Amino acid sequence: MNRVDPKFKDKLKPYGISDWNECFHCGNCTAICSHSEDSLLMPRNGIRAIQLGLKDKIHNNVDPWLCYYCGDCSEECPRNANPGELMMALRRYLTTVYDWTGVSRIFYTSRTVMIAAFLIVAAAVVGIGAMYSFQLEPIMEFGHLFEKIAIISVAAFILLPNIIRMFRLTLIKQKIKVPLSTLLSGIADLVINMFTQKKTLDCKENRVRWFEHFILVLGYLLLLATTVFLNWFGTDNIYIIIFGYVVGAITFIVTFDFIIRRIRKKAEISKFSHLSDWMFVVWLFLMGLSTFLIRVFIDIGIIQDHLWLYLVHLIILAQWAVIIVPFGKWMHFLYRSFAIYIAEMKKKALSLKQQNQVTTITA
Repeated sequence: MNRVDPKFKDKLKPYGISDWNECFHCGNCTAICSHSEDSLLMPRNGIRAIQLGLKDKIHNNVDPWLCYYCGDCSEECPRNANPGELMMALRRYLTTVYDWTGVSRIFYTSRTVMIAAFLIVAAAVVGIGAMYSFQLEPIMEFGHLFEKIAIISVAAFILLPNIIRMFRLTLIKQKIKVPLSTLLSGIADLVINMFTQKKTLDCKENRVRWFEHFILVLGYLLLLATTVFLNWFGTDNIYIIIFGYVVGAITFIVTFDFIIRRIRKKAEISKFSHLSDWMFVVWLFLMGLSTFLIRVFIDIGIIQDHLWLYLVHLIILAQWAVIIVPFGKWMHFLYRSFAIYIAEMKKKALSLKQQNQVTTITA
């Protein structure tokens, strides 16, 4: 049974909820939503749960993640309740529900603490530079090692436990039994959705947006692989160097376009930007740009005289790795992919249950 929390709507304010009470359930948003279906009345169900204070219903469902913020619902809303942003706010909130550490909740609800965390990370990087007497080579070796350690640590101690917690809330706690064979059969689609986000194509007139997201994800992952596993800053292989330039350029060009769109606010999905939205796109842009510039400085032989550039890059990288990825908007990329998988598993479990009931009645 879903318990009512009268203060639930107030708890959502730090995550971007503002006009939740303007909705009077005319149904326009659900009628126009490209992802709505008989068993998934988006975004209406989520708004109703907020109004009634049904916190557990939000925790136990993946519905908010199945919204791709096409923007059509907000454009058609006669009350300007902005249902698209309401769903976005629920996704921000759910990242804090899944986070076993509780750190993401602190960052979302206190900008002072979050800014302090960014400053502490920056100070730590400068301190490491001082520890190595601001010598470029040992600092770059440390940076390369840090990337590997950060990837393994965040994946093992943050991402994996959070995904398990998500499964527990949405499947296990709901006592939804899914055969192992069914779980395994959906992994291929999980991977495809994770890297292509192909359901964005269901949104009207969003093919350009989908293509940019796809290129950005591809560019980011390839840049990560190039710097971490191919050691782009230390290699003399001309093919790796050229490849790194290409993926680095892709990353900061596409993210720069995202920044411009958020500044112009022409599209519905760009009219409102939470601080977490800005941090994600700005830090990704800075990371791509600084990575690109470092390799340029290496190739023209002036990096030794510009240690500051590598320290700035390492600060950006460290803040990205220990704050934005585990506790910020980057997690949306992961949770949405698993949410699609979980929703599909629920459908198949329900279908199997109905088949068994029919078989039992027939027998």
